[in-house]
Amino acid sequence: MCEVEYRSSGVPLEEYELTRRDHSRQKQGEEISEWARRQVEEDDAQCRADPARAERRHQAFENVAKLMQSFKKADHEIMRWRVRLYCGHIIETEAHYTYTDPLSAGSYGRRCSECGEDRQTIVAFEPIGLRGEPPEATEPLPPPPKKKLTRAELERRVKTLEKENERLRAKFSS
Repeated sequence: MCEVEYRSSGVPLEEYELTRRDHSRQKQGEEISEWARRQVEEDDAQCRADPARAERRHQAFENVAKLMQSFKKADHEIMRWRVRLYCGHIIETEAHYTYTDPLSAGSYGRRCSECGEDRQTIVAFEPIGLRGEPPEATEPLPPPPKKKLTRAELERRVKTLEKENERLRAKFSS
């Protein structure tokens, strides 16, 4: 596993005063969610009018669900985060360990498990730790790949080996 330097923003467990940026991000998130809700309603209406389209959409969702299940990650690949939401409640969330913070992992808005409010913007976060310990290394790592030689370097190497070959033949033929 590679080393990742995780970021924090604020301290979720301490008092937190919402900023203009927090209000703006929450409003933007709500507007995006409303736009997406309208798009889904339009698509639902089209599916009700066209059963073939509804079946294609159903099949696409099933395929996506199967694909997502095939990407299960081990506990040592999941970083846990403590986050403060716009509503003021503190929850835990998770992301793949390669993300340096929950925002870059796409966790902009969450459903609050405390108050039930949907699309709550993350206003502060800190890493808690991996969900599980990485397994012990059982085999040494392979050596790093060697640099590819240029044509000129290869030709010099061939000449050196040919001279060495001639020297050895002369030594053992006498």
